[in-house]
Parts: sequence; C-alpha cells; structure tokens
Amino acid sequence: MKNQMTFQRYELKYLLDFRQLRVVMEAMSPYVVPDEYSHSSIRNLYLDTPDFRLIRRSLERPVYKEKLRVRSYGRAADRDKVFVELKKKYRSVVFKRRITMSQDQALGCVSGAKLWPDSQIGAELAYAADFYKNLRPAVFLSYERDSFRGVKDPDFRVTFDTAIRYRREELTLDSDTWGIPILSPGQVLMELKVAGGLPLWMARTLSEHGVFKTSFSKYGTAYQDILLTGQRGERKYA
Repeated sequence: MKNQMTFQRYELKYLLDFRQLRVVMEAMSPYVVPDEYSHSSIRNLYLDTPDFRLIRRSLERPVYKEKLRVRSYGRAADRDKVFVELKKKYRSVVFKRRITMSQDQALGCVSGAKLWPDSQIGAELAYAADFYKNLRPAVFLSYERDSFRGVKDPDFRVTFDTAIRYRREELTLDSDTWGIPILSPGQVLMELKVAGGLPLWMARTLSEHGVFKTSFSKYGTAYQDILLTGQRGERKYA
C-alpha cells in the first residue's frame, strides 16, 4: 500500500474503546491478515494557508473538499523519500493522489522554490498549490498504525491508529513524535477502507456491539484544539 500512488474508496471511521477493540479484533481474525506493512509510525505535515483555509472549508462539510500533506512512514531526513498527497472527498468517496520525492524537494515545491515533477500527479499538485497560494506546513501530526487486509478481498483494509498527536512547532518529518494528544485515554481510531459495502461479518459485529460510524478528521480535530488551546493559552504536550 505504501507504494500505491492512486486510491478511490470509501473510508469509514469509528472511535473504539479497548473493549470494543478486543471484540472487533476477535471477530475479524478469520477474515483478515496483517498488511504487507503491518505496523507503521506515520508522520504528516499538513499543508494549509496562513488562515487555515483548507481545514476551515473541510469542517464545513461541503460536498467536495480536499487536503494536502507530506507524509513519511517513520523518521525522514531532508534527502529521504516522502509522499506528497492530494486527498479529495466527493460525496463520501475518497480519491487520493500522491507522488514520491525527497522531503527537501517536497517542501521546496510547496514553497515555490522548486518545480513540481513533470507528471500528471505533479501537475495536479502544482495546480492546487497555485490555487491556494501561500501554502506552507501548518501542523505536524503523527500516529502509530496497525494495518490489516482481507484474505479474500485484499482491497478491504482495516487500520487502527493510536498515539495520535499534533504540534505547530518543529514542522519537519525528521524529528520525534512529541505533541498534543487528540484522542481521550483508552480510545483507538479504526478506519475501514472499502471499494463498496462492508463485509457482512464486519457489519454484523459492529451492529451487535454498538460500534457506530463517526465523522472524525485528525487534522480537523487538531485545528479545533488549536483554537481552544490558543484561547486558553494552554499546552499539553506528550
């Protein structure tokens, strides 16, 4: 999955407590196996304008919205390869386009100091950067992810994210993952990524144990916390 450059799917999100997590893990054990990259330490630099135009628009829940980010799977130095991603959502369908380059080149393209690669995805990223103007890394956001895929349907994926943290300082992928937690203690974010409907066994498990879909954006939650902590003048780094 790390090497895939285009995606089109539904992404369903659920906030679980540890009891619900155990139930889901037990129910899915006959049907899924660990993904090729079963565990990842994911780091993101979310790109936005100085007035947070992209995330403010996203939180309004329009029919169409998009996000831009630079992502690495583990610590990435300036010359290490990272992904630059354009994630779009239209009527609940998620479209993701991404390209790989060094972190130094990626941030140079974002700032306008370097040219975007001469490719279809490069052109799409160049257009987005020109459209929004003044894009820059706005938030560092990291989490630990465990990933699984369906035995019979490899396109069905289940991921569990923990230790989700954000910060507005030290905006580089070559750093430790300290920051402000955005989940309550004992919470886990589960994402189900499907091309169509949920497998019957998963739908039944969620229904029987009162696990309900939620609207949850990691960057959106971080932005809302930025507004609150800015008003209170507090910091709660972990």
